Amino acid sequence: MTRPRLALVPGEPAGVGPELCVRAAWRAFDCDLVVIGDRAALERAASAIDLSIAFTDAEAADVPPGTLRLIELPHAVPATFGTPDPRNAHSIVDGLLHAATGCRDGRFDGMVTGPVHKAAINAGGVAYTGTTELLARDADCDVVMMLANPTLRVALATTHLPLREVPDAITAALLERVVGILDAALRADFGIEAPRIAVLGLNPHAGEAGHLGSEELDTIAPALERLRARGMHLEGPLPADTAFLPARLDKVDAVLAMYHDQGLPVLKYSGFESAVNLTLGLPYPRVAVDHGTALELAGSGRADPSSLFAAIDQCAMLGRNRRLRA
Repeated sequence: MTRPRLALVPGEPAGVGPELCVRAAWRAFDCDLVVIGDRAALERAASAIDLSIAFTDAEAADVPPGTLRLIELPHAVPATFGTPDPRNAHSIVDGLLHAATGCRDGRFDGMVTGPVHKAAINAGGVAYTGTTELLARDADCDVVMMLANPTLRVALATTHLPLREVPDAITAALLERVVGILDAALRADFGIEAPRIAVLGLNPHAGEAGHLGSEELDTIAPALERLRARGMHLEGPLPADTAFLPARLDKVDAVLAMYHDQGLPVLKYSGFESAVNLTLGLPYPRVAVDHGTALELAGSGRADPSSLFAAIDQCAMLGRNRRLRA
């Protein structure tokens, strides 16, 4: 089998994304990387962190250390470290969509994405809630956000919603769709024959038998029963404050949280540097770093590349698995 070929999108040019891509050029991966982005931004980042960088054609076979295959998509204006410019919004989003198109037409086996600055993109005239949502609309499919590190996988029933909107969003249809996508991805992409999924409740103590909220009784538990009847191995709804105890996590392959800040703080505490963000349900693997643009570190050489390296390794593994299933 040939090596997986991955698109690598640096993200916000004023942040740490470009310099992390430069560092990736000096590390050996079991895949071929093609950067989709602005050459000048990568060169500025390399100079700032005192690393040399060279570029070659996107179709090049073997490349020496310190060389990046590049598809150039220039930014509208040069980036200044630490200061996102809304005028670059369209080129940043174009890079993501270019990579997505390449994945859908078979030129890439997956895509790895660096951090973007949502406020700057919106200020630049692009309505943007997140890359997960952008790629789902582009592929016209339902997706699930899952974050993972070497010890824990946490998927989300809802993603970037204000907290007051979450209860209304937790419907039986949503849960059946999300758990179905999560279960299928664990089986097909991760090779887990019978995934065990822990599903959290929405309310404290999972509603305390209805005394602290009725969503568990009215919506979550009945949906899980229907999914169990389809052969899925599900625990819950579980109280979130005890679901992450090591003894319980040892018995499951993933946790489904009802909202963003219910599960992700635990995952990030348990291994932030090695955590990655996966979009399940797309017709191709997409893995992102699990950190922001780190504007305060941009150009300093102090940004930790561990999450990007983990994202590349994870995406390469998923790309190989999808080839084996094809």
